[in-house]
Amino acid sequence: MSSPIPGAEVYNSRPVDPAVLRASVPASLRLHTVGQDAIDNLDPLTYEVIRHRLWSITDEMGETLKKMSGSVVVTEANDFDFALCDEVGQEVQIGLYNTFLSASLDLAVYWTLQNRAENPGIHDGDMFLCNDPWVGGGLHQNDATVYAPIFFDGELFGWSSAVAHQLDIGGVAPGSWTPRAQDVFWESLPTPPIKVVRDNVLQRDVADMWTRRSRTPMLVSLDLRAKVGANNTAKARLLRLLETYGPTTVKAVMKRIMDDAEQRLRAKLRELPDGTWHATGYQEHSGQDDRGLYKIVLAMTKADDRLTFDFRGTAAQTGMINCPYSGVRAGIMSALLPMLAGDIPWAGGGLMRCFDIIADEGTMINASFPAAVGKGPVGPAWAAGNLVSECLAKMLDSRPKSRKSVQSVCGGTFDMVALAGLDQRQYPFVSLVMDAMAGGYGAGIDRDGVDTGGAFVIPMGRAPDAEMTEFTSPVLLLWRREETDSGGPGAQRGGLSGSVCLVPHDTPAPLAGVFSGTGKATTQNSGLAGGYPGNTQLDIVLRGSDVRRILADGRVPRGLDDITATHDVMGGEVETVIGLEDAVYVHWQSGGGYGDPLHRDPEAVAEDVREAKVSEQAARAVYGVVLDGDAGVDVEATNRQRDLLWTARREAAGITARDGGERPDVSGAEHLDVNQALVDGKTVVCRHCGAGLGTLGEPYLAALPRIETGPSAAGPHVWADSATYIDEQVIFRQAICPGCATALLSQVVPADHPMPADIRGAGSRG
Repeated sequence: MSSPIPGAEVYNSRPVDPAVLRASVPASLRLHTVGQDAIDNLDPLTYEVIRHRLWSITDEMGETLKKMSGSVVVTEANDFDFALCDEVGQEVQIGLYNTFLSASLDLAVYWTLQNRAENPGIHDGDMFLCNDPWVGGGLHQNDATVYAPIFFDGELFGWSSAVAHQLDIGGVAPGSWTPRAQDVFWESLPTPPIKVVRDNVLQRDVADMWTRRSRTPMLVSLDLRAKVGANNTAKARLLRLLETYGPTTVKAVMKRIMDDAEQRLRAKLRELPDGTWHATGYQEHSGQDDRGLYKIVLAMTKADDRLTFDFRGTAAQTGMINCPYSGVRAGIMSALLPMLAGDIPWAGGGLMRCFDIIADEGTMINASFPAAVGKGPVGPAWAAGNLVSECLAKMLDSRPKSRKSVQSVCGGTFDMVALAGLDQRQYPFVSLVMDAMAGGYGAGIDRDGVDTGGAFVIPMGRAPDAEMTEFTSPVLLLWRREETDSGGPGAQRGGLSGSVCLVPHDTPAPLAGVFSGTGKATTQNSGLAGGYPGNTQLDIVLRGSDVRRILADGRVPRGLDDITATHDVMGGEVETVIGLEDAVYVHWQSGGGYGDPLHRDPEAVAEDVREAKVSEQAARAVYGVVLDGDAGVDVEATNRQRDLLWTARREAAGITARDGGERPDVSGAEHLDVNQALVDGKTVVCRHCGAGLGTLGEPYLAALPRIETGPSAAGPHVWADSATYIDEQVIFRQAICPGCATALLSQVVPADHPMPADIRGAGSRG
């Protein structure tokens, strides 16, 4: 654990009361504000016209950024975002690209108003550059933000901002984060807000300082100018809007948007039950050669119209798997936006008024400077979002009106693989294997997850065009495809993930490689209501492969079995060398399933087999479905196979034959999920057979029959050998209904993983 440096606390940004912030701004910096009367007196037509114009402005910012950038991360994968904010930084409109990035832009503005207003000052025509995750605007140093104050008639009216991931901005390893990091000084040093544009002129000294640190200075320089261009677009369009409607009307609309988002989210929360829901996740490996497992703990409490996310009990900051406060808040927003605010304006300034965060400083999800935080977004921040998603889903599942928003955890993280060396033009290059953007989405209550649909935290994210990858990096793709059986099994199946295999091509020297990903021993993409988790992540360097000989013979390898090589399985955090005869195999994560897979419609399983989404072997072993010679369902054989699987499950769980006793009527019981119902306000029963399960609020799942076996029992998508990665024992655990043997909970977790004891209280039955 890194020791805090005295004085570093000045950079620890936190949300502030806008009224307090306004009062602290120097009088020389005039802020444009409006009274409540102006907000209340808006007519609906004007409100909608201006609201959509603001939305259009942010979209145009994104188009400007994409057209000016030369980075595949931006132009192909959409790993960027933007926002419009009011005069003190409250987010009025967040872009639909990487919501992770935009969820902390307000923090950077707050800090700038507090620490830059007098020296060097905030003036019309200025822009600030920041990549300090403790300040905000991004979650690690690779997230570089350029944000601009927008003045009208001498008053600070608002702010625009543009942020994108930079492929490399220095540090000891290509890509700017290293598994060897013990603190932030191993990584690219964070830059607090610095004035990069003054009086509408890019400051060459600052720009040179910024690009000098990078192994890819031309890309960083171009991205810097692209962000400046995006802010110029926002300023020009917003000023035109102000001239048309007047600043008072436009500002009133901005305030109304945030108020509307807040009120609509609060109304939605009031319809949901009060209670506390629990989830626990893990990060594997704090750095190279480490074999540890580090816990992230969440208790989410909903009371009336407010949420509290309590992360107390999370492991202390360690190694390089940390994020500052901006990361945990971004993780929360990444789950809250699609699950609770899908039909609400994404005005962060209003939505964030509806929740509180409790996170001890010095922990993995609220790290103190100078902790290493390079992995923050794809490590603990993403993991925190997974836990929030799991808790929100359990809360939403208990109300008919909200069940449509239930979704199992999507691809549990980004499989970060960075390659660097000399490209085919003999220039230094750094690239990320952005194909892993095509993650699988989690299953819903009545639908399968979207196959290779994207990343949960990046609604507009996508995998790059394969030819663009080969154009910008000295690699040749052997395949990129969806992986059969990768989606989490369930009554509704999790969306498939994919894999890519590539080899160095047209480069004179071996490549440097950095592999950084979790979910290799324990699953990050958990299922719901007995649904199985999605696949574990698998990265392999195929040492000394015969790929070049195969290609010379006019053949293309179709799978790992076609390649002769030594398999070097990459741990969670590895720096290595990729030889010219090596190949790199990356298999990223899918979505979790929903409901017991033995309840899945056999016809849906048969369709999955015909479409190569599920293998015939998994159909039989996991779903209990047997196909006939025409790839249709063999009904009699399927009934026999499912009977065998139900019997085997009952025997493994030690369930005796059901007694003939009277079972409670569950027809009018309160819904908890597809398997569980609540009678008399406290007794939980099985919705399938009526068997009593326990008392809500008590750890009743822990008292039910359970099965604990090796991880491979979860299906062929879970790699069995967790001992390759960590020392702790990993198991496939299922909590089983004592009556009908339905799986109520299915997890691939450490043996000492806690069983959840969720507490439900009052709430609307809407």
